[in-house]
Amino acid sequence: MHIAIAGNIGAGKTTLAGLLASHYGWEALKEMPDENPYLADFYEDMPRWAFQVQVHFLTSRFDQLIQISQAKHPVIQDRTIYEDAFVFAKNLHDSEIMSTQDYQTYHRLFDIIMRLVRPPDLLIFLDAGLPKLTLQVKKRGRLYEQSVDITYLATLQKHYQNWIRSYQESPMLYIDVNELDFLNRPEDFQMIVEKINHYLSL
Repeated sequence: MHIAIAGNIGAGKTTLAGLLASHYGWEALKEMPDENPYLADFYEDMPRWAFQVQVHFLTSRFDQLIQISQAKHPVIQDRTIYEDAFVFAKNLHDSEIMSTQDYQTYHRLFDIIMRLVRPPDLLIFLDAGLPKLTLQVKKRGRLYEQSVDITYLATLQKHYQNWIRSYQESPMLYIDVNELDFLNRPEDFQMIVEKINHYLSL
């Protein structure tokens, strides 16, 4: 079984993936942005490194999907391959940071990958407003994210809303996390668990 968590930067994907993995005994495949050798350079010079940073994320996510397909136990994934293509790469192209030529090459690679992998059994989408996103980004203190401004997060949020409205690849559980603190309030986490149990008929 493959459960995937999607949501904007700072929505709480990594935290929730870890909590759910512990609760259910699932394996967590977490996003490892620090392992992307282009990320720090990208935040310093986006047009120069946009294609490289996105291709690295895409290949890393493809590798995760191969691992998931071979797993003998349930896996929960932090961020999806769909977000790479329909949120981050699209935003870079629409913002004229990634060239059309690079974007077309990127999407050709994405389309080929999608012929080889299956969608998750359940997609959990965490929706948070800009105040919560900016607070969470600042709180976790990743150096390369400190230059991320509210305008960039707002643009990503627009792409997230457009993508999730058209998402049909698998069942999807929408969770508004603006008023939730599932790390520190057990009742908030239990509410999410009950929703997941309902979707998975547990």
